Amino acid sequence: MKVAIITDQHFGARKSSKFLHEYFKKFYDTIFFPYLEENNIKTVIDMGDTFDNRRSIDLWALEWAKENYYDRLQKLGVTLHTIVGNHTAYYKNTNSVNSVGLLLKEYDNIKIYSEVEEVKLDQLKVLFVPWINSENEENTRKAIQKSKSKIVMGHLELNGFRAHRGHVMEDGMNTDMFSKFDLVYSGHYHTRSNDGKIFYLGNPYEMFWNDVNDTRGFHIFDTETLKHTPIDNPYKLFYNIYYEDTNYRLFDTREYESKIVKVIVKKKTEPKNFEKFIDKLYSAGIQELKIVENFDIQENEEFEIEETENTISILNRYIDEAEIDCDKTIIKGILQKIYSQACEVE
Repeated sequence: MKVAIITDQHFGARKSSKFLHEYFKKFYDTIFFPYLEENNIKTVIDMGDTFDNRRSIDLWALEWAKENYYDRLQKLGVTLHTIVGNHTAYYKNTNSVNSVGLLLKEYDNIKIYSEVEEVKLDQLKVLFVPWINSENEENTRKAIQKSKSKIVMGHLELNGFRAHRGHVMEDGMNTDMFSKFDLVYSGHYHTRSNDGKIFYLGNPYEMFWNDVNDTRGFHIFDTETLKHTPIDNPYKLFYNIYYEDTNYRLFDTREYESKIVKVIVKKKTEPKNFEKFIDKLYSAGIQELKIVENFDIQENEEFEIEETENTISILNRYIDEAEIDCDKTIIKGILQKIYSQACEVE
């Protein structure tokens, strides 16, 4: 049997931005649901953080989620297994009160997992592990030790994996507790990464600037072969444009309509031409524009920045190469938190 795995959908994200949800809808309308229908997929596993805000949800966003996701799954006869993540648990120390359990009671095709549970998918036993907190940690560890399953699917915060590009998690749980299993699949981190056994599958679409140029989508898991196949989302939302006295007359702006764009200025000898370049972008109907012209970090002639690097990897490397007498890990952590918060600002 083949099942679809999707995670970290974050309905209601960015204060229930209608623009963002239109971008989400394009993925569901043209990628996700057509694939389910064409391949007769009747089981979907949601590995957590289905809703964005742990304490509340905008009524418009709830209606949107039901109309564009839950109602459609029900109509197709799809069984949805939903695992509670940290964003869907109201309290930080327990999963007992959670948004999916409270908001989705009307659906008889949805099964909610707020505590660790062994579930049979066709002939395969899978251990579902929701968000681990102080209340359920002991019980979760006992269930893991007792389980005869080969596969774990959950919402885990583990060391050694990328929370997003350029940021490797260093203060999560040790992976040793899952060493007995053949495969572990998890939500929580929005970028794809793996160590050969543990796979973070990533969320379906871009949401913040640190997602730029990072492949997103969902996965198909085969319960017989134990293989998973990524189904990529081709739709981008964030774009970096490098301006280097670029000829605005020849620059094609069509793909940037309704996109969030950052223009990184590398060379600007004619300000008027640059203004015309920016005007052309606005005329294309972009959603949002950021302009970056300050490259003070390059004052150190020995420090070179590659175009393929993102902001966090640049900062981390700069700290690694800097001659400073302090714990560089602490500085990296502070900068990563500040950068993540900045990326989420409207």
